Amino acid sequence: MDASYRAGFACLVGRPNAGKSTLTNALVGQKVAITSSKPQTTRHTIRGVATTDRAQLVLVDTPGLHKPRTLLGERLNDLVRATLLEVDVIGFCLPADQRIGPGDTFIAKDLTELRTVRRRPVVALATKTDLVDRERLAEHLVAADRLGDWDAIVPVSAVSGEQVDEVREVLSSFLPVSPRLYPDGVLTDEPEAVMIAELVREAALEGVRDELPHSLAVVVEEMVPREDRPADNPLLDVRVNVYVERPSQKAIVIGRGGSRLREVGSTARRGIEALLGQRVFLDLHVKVAKDWQRDPKQLQRLGF
Repeated sequence: MDASYRAGFACLVGRPNAGKSTLTNALVGQKVAITSSKPQTTRHTIRGVATTDRAQLVLVDTPGLHKPRTLLGERLNDLVRATLLEVDVIGFCLPADQRIGPGDTFIAKDLTELRTVRRRPVVALATKTDLVDRERLAEHLVAADRLGDWDAIVPVSAVSGEQVDEVREVLSSFLPVSPRLYPDGVLTDEPEAVMIAELVREAALEGVRDELPHSLAVVVEEMVPREDRPADNPLLDVRVNVYVERPSQKAIVIGRGGSRLREVGSTARRGIEALLGQRVFLDLHVKVAKDWQRDPKQLQRLGF
């Protein structure tokens, strides 16, 4: 191993829908985090591993920091803050297609306080640059610079791929000299059951009303190989429960005559089969867990 090789952990933070998950996937080069146009998509820290011949960058993609309205929101914020204390470098995502607002200021203040307690490099990342012209981007970069004392500022578009390599190099430059933490070929250390649950939730999030994303929770109940299948054509039975908070939300997820649930299942199954590399029979059930976001016992049962 080269004596100058670097390896360590980077955390992407930002308000909800700042492009953190999309950038994580672009840096890794494969989908390891679900993405959605709905805010608050990420609920777990997903680790993606980006390995080059000079560095191994382990990306921790966190939920968006926000002003919490529920117990779930408070726990997500606690998760982000705990993660920030453990990483080697932080990427602060500031979407270029939106003006810097109170949410960004709130996070910048948190990061400034963190730097006084425990010195951590912070790189400001102007995400979604493909959505703005040069003049607007220049304004955004100036505003980002005024927001705090950052170690670097890098514009990037995860969608077009522009500057993704630059972001990987800048973040990697702040990592400690270290041998690789993961073997070649490892892209994430997330358990398969969690990845499957996330793929189902991603499919269920598409096309639903704004209030529903926060109320959706997905749990993989069972993954069992189908018996009496030929060795060259196995089938995995996967039973998944989708939880919502009210009967009216259950009706939305299922759709008329079950049409929407079939669509969710079909979309999710394709993603799961690509992830596992084998055929899957996906058995989806929608259940009501009343006000689970505010109930400590139910939050624990659902994995939060």
